[in-house]
Amino acid sequence: MKMRELEARTGVNRETIRVFLRHGLIPEPSRPKPNVADYDESHVRAVQAIRDLQRNSAMTLKQIQDTLGGENPEQRIEASAFHNLEALVATRVGIDVQPVLLEAMCKAFPNAAADAQRLQSIGVVEVLDSPAGPALSITDARLVTIWSEMQQAGFNEANGFPPEIVNFYIDPAERVAEREATLFLERTEGRISEDEAARMLQVALRLMLDFFGLIRMKRFMAHIHREQPASDRRKPRRQSSNRSRSRPSKGASSPAAAR
Repeated sequence: MKMRELEARTGVNRETIRVFLRHGLIPEPSRPKPNVADYDESHVRAVQAIRDLQRNSAMTLKQIQDTLGGENPEQRIEASAFHNLEALVATRVGIDVQPVLLEAMCKAFPNAAADAQRLQSIGVVEVLDSPAGPALSITDARLVTIWSEMQQAGFNEANGFPPEIVNFYIDPAERVAEREATLFLERTEGRISEDEAARMLQVALRLMLDFFGLIRMKRFMAHIHREQPASDRRKPRRQSSNRSRSRPSKGASSPAAAR
């Protein structure tokens, strides 16, 4: 397709698309002639992914670049953004996933390589062999950095929190994801178009992550409260001073007046 069709398919003007190209976020078009550029479906997916990251995850082009390069952006990235980041990576390099080098991650998180190996041993992430060295997918890189941040907050082995403690997330996550996918296919297959299904998923992935996270937070705080000793939940009221106890309340008669 030509640029005008890419504009029509994505709703993004050509000047903005050229900015994406200059940042290296979308693939270069094929050029059968010096002044001719041909785009394809990978460019449509890439432009749409970037637009979604900007609008729904409030990511700047610099943050997208940094994340794809394995650097740690200052602003926290919400979980729903990683679906688009992975899609963006795939469009840039075809069917292969461009990995985030562990060496690059270690600049911000010195224990990233060791943490990745430990998390791989329990099935949370997969360390990839790339020509430049051990690496992770975009999503797995974020999982490792989250664990690094948890350790910095005190959830470390010294305090009884080894990486293996997150193992209990794996089976529930698999069951929920499998059930979600089954329900979605059962209710949409043959009823709506593939484009409409993709649009629904794009919205639902973001909202349901928030929905599930809020439900989990409510349940977690309820359990924390329930597990607290009763003495901690119902602390006795601080006794007032003798002076305040003897002071008559406003409007009440004094003993002398009663007499």
